[in-house]
Amino acid sequence: MSLWEYANPKKFTETTARVLPVVVPLAGACLLAGLIWGFFFTPEDYKQGSTVKILFLHVPAAMMAVNAWIMMLVASLVWIVRRHHVSALAAKAAAPVGMTFTLVALVTGALWGQPMWGTWWEWDPRLTSFLILFLFYLGYIALWQAVENPDTAADLTGVLCVVGSVFAVLSRYAVKFWNQGLHQDSTIMKVGEKDPLDPAYYWPLIFCLAGVVLMFVALVLLRTVTEIRLRRLAVIEAREKFE
Repeated sequence: MSLWEYANPKKFTETTARVLPVVVPLAGACLLAGLIWGFFFTPEDYKQGSTVKILFLHVPAAMMAVNAWIMMLVASLVWIVRRHHVSALAAKAAAPVGMTFTLVALVTGALWGQPMWGTWWEWDPRLTSFLILFLFYLGYIALWQAVENPDTAADLTGVLCVVGSVFAVLSRYAVKFWNQGLHQDSTIMKVGEKDPLDPAYYWPLIFCLAGVVLMFVALVLLRTVTEIRLRRLAVIEAREKFE
């Protein structure tokens, strides 16, 4: 079976109908378990107190904000190279979801940063690149709405996605590129190293991450199917005008 079979709108829609009933309950179960475990059954941090529990929202949202843009980049490149309409519509469908995760990450980051850093906002390399990524999300969505021809819109947003990927990378690796600023480096993958994330926080965070990833998959699949149906409806209406 070739992966390109799913570029067929009918095949994609049928597969989505089979996948969603599995993915949605899994997403809900993982998120519910992770958030309840994280907020109600983990101890307070000796430095940050209960404020540290914001990480169960902030970290999954921040990771998914960047990964959503990477997914849009891959889908856009598939459209540019292979001209598969489903990939372009999938990129379009993912943008509002990714933008929402980016906004959640910015807001929760501010709520976490104020008591820890003494400020709601700092022009830290990672924070600044994340804010620019949010603006790219807004521009991407606006460009889809501004261009009437869908193929032209897919081409232009694909180029914008390539440019915006620079800030997606900076959002993830800014702390490594510039060894300065308030934001710490990632600690999730540092199990066994000098300063790993405590297991009391690590495992509920893993559940939250899994839930957010599954929720993203479910939302993108559902929105992509909606975009496919809207595209079909537009074609039908265009044909009726000429008849």
